[in-house]
Amino acid sequence: VTHALQVTLKDLYKGLTKKLSLTRNVICPKCDGTGSKSGKPTTCRGCRGQGVKVVLRQLGPGMVQQMQMVCPDCGGSGQAVDPSDTCPVCRGDKVVQDKKVLEVRVEPGTEHGKKIVFRGEADEAPGTVPGDIIFVVQMKEHATMRRKGHDLYTELDIGLAEALAGVDLPITHLDGRVVQLKLPPGAVARPMTFYKVPDEGMPVPGSPFEKGSLFVRFNVLFPSTLDADAVAALEAALPPRPTPDSTYFEEAEECTLRDCNIEEELRAKLHQKRGSAMDEDDEDDGAGP
Repeated sequence: VTHALQVTLKDLYKGLTKKLSLTRNVICPKCDGTGSKSGKPTTCRGCRGQGVKVVLRQLGPGMVQQMQMVCPDCGGSGQAVDPSDTCPVCRGDKVVQDKKVLEVRVEPGTEHGKKIVFRGEADEAPGTVPGDIIFVVQMKEHATMRRKGHDLYTELDIGLAEALAGVDLPITHLDGRVVQLKLPPGAVARPMTFYKVPDEGMPVPGSPFEKGSLFVRFNVLFPSTLDADAVAALEAALPPRPTPDSTYFEEAEECTLRDCNIEEELRAKLHQKRGSAMDEDDEDDGAGP
């Protein structure tokens, strides 16, 4: 029997223990799984202890098919319980329902898809070995962090000033600790570049003092506009612009870059293309022979 165990990334980082209540069938303690008060089941009269019945099926005029089917009276066991000897607890079913609480422990660092097995805790039935109950760990997506193996990945927004003058950014980790992420002054945070923080990833199961790494990627938020004073200050602080070759640009045409929404541009072109195709179809339909 398999059940999904829903957990969060925080649960997998810290570890957790869940108590789950399950209802299962167990051998009747009153009759010890015989279904009778005397403990002595009798031979099923319907199948004479064979567990199956032979039935005839009419296929057509003069055509009969012989088939075997599981005896509906004893369920194929070949044994039945006399109504006067029926167990008062299980009423002849041989099993009763029982509630059991299982304590499911998820170790820190457990991976998505991990199976936690409880041997022999599934339904019981007379003459059979109980199966296993299996819990499969299912991790819910985290809002800001994602996991790959023992490592964690996150993306953070920073301003242009932080990117150029040094990062000093506190974040709250999965266990509630505040981790201060720092790049010293003069170290430029490059956009879309990952930075590694050792030993701040996921715990390694079975190794309590070992962890993966945390990888941080900064999304630099640029200002939409700058005034003349800010531009002058940046020109003074940053390395000089490269001087273009005047002979190469003597006859160049000046073009101004404009903001655009590329998705809207593509949609407009697609709409225009479909309109042109419809116009061509209309022209073809109106053309004479």
